[in-house]
Amino acid sequence: MFGITPSARLRPSPYYEATLAEGVTAFTTYNHMLMPTSYGHPEEEYWRLINGVSQWDVAVERQVQLQGPDAGRLAQILCTRDLSRCQVGQGKYVAVCNHDGVLINDPILLKLDEDRYWLSIADSNIWFWARAIAAERGLKVTVSEPDVSPLAVQGPKAEDVVAAIFGDWVRDVKYFWFKETSVNGIPVAVARSGWSKQGGFELYLMDGSKGTQLWNIVREAGKPWDIGPGNPNVCERIESGLISYGGDTDGQTNPFEVRMGKYVDLGVADDVIGIQALRRIHQGGVKRQQLGVILDGDTPTELGFFRHGVYRGEQRVGHLTNCIWSWRLKRNIGFGLVASDCATGDRVVVHKDGQRIEASLVTLPFI
Repeated sequence: MFGITPSARLRPSPYYEATLAEGVTAFTTYNHMLMPTSYGHPEEEYWRLINGVSQWDVAVERQVQLQGPDAGRLAQILCTRDLSRCQVGQGKYVAVCNHDGVLINDPILLKLDEDRYWLSIADSNIWFWARAIAAERGLKVTVSEPDVSPLAVQGPKAEDVVAAIFGDWVRDVKYFWFKETSVNGIPVAVARSGWSKQGGFELYLMDGSKGTQLWNIVREAGKPWDIGPGNPNVCERIESGLISYGGDTDGQTNPFEVRMGKYVDLGVADDVIGIQALRRIHQGGVKRQQLGVILDGDTPTELGFFRHGVYRGEQRVGHLTNCIWSWRLKRNIGFGLVASDCATGDRVVVHKDGQRIEASLVTLPFI
């Protein structure tokens, strides 16, 4: 069994002690923090998410705060989605690209005020990127990382739990919208969002000293619905076709290749970073695409540390970016980043750990 060596580079979350009390058995690192990945019962944790309600420590979803007179302008320069109609209290899923149109993060943007935005980021240092762009463009905006740490409540019974804590008004919150409020004096923003397709909320804790207290409030409120601990569930997110930046992307991936084209508005201003490159890519046609892969056989397997090659005949056409046993489909499934001339229904071969595994390409999501 491996241990974790403490380091000033690696921060625990405000919910760290609470997850230890819940019996967490594994962590991964994400945005220089520890994120729980298992409580020792993976199938039980999966079905809890599918059928009930689960609470997750996702404080690793750090916020990059843009504040000042030019905050809105900087947000638009960073995001390839048109933000002109984004309202206070609304969130939007966005693509952040570099000057070549390569995806460098896929955060949720939240508009807290006309001069204050959060980018709730995936695993990359967008704080540095945003600050550098603001300085280079001479914008009047302060870029910082606020004391904000999300706790997710996910699953078909999540709404009942969150309503029991805050009131029935949460039932009227639209997808990706949010409202700032408090519970027992703890400041939070309640957002209908989360990294699953099972429905739920993220509670953006705005006082890191109250992590254990907030965790226990949710835990107590969720008892009538048999709430339990979990984490962003790999099986459910693959079944549901959710993208994992850095896992399903590489150093050349553009948004069109990973089904994010609908979040790119090619008509935004020329000063939006990456938009001119994305226009050229769109006009010329993408070279790769993301498709589902269903492997033959009924023995559970996982991806491991490597991206395994996908071949059509003797030609390598791409690679497998994830792979998991689906408890609902009873098959090994994953995403393939493959050539654009591949098609749903094509038979391919995955070269995995010295084996050649027959597979089929399918449209995403699986479920």
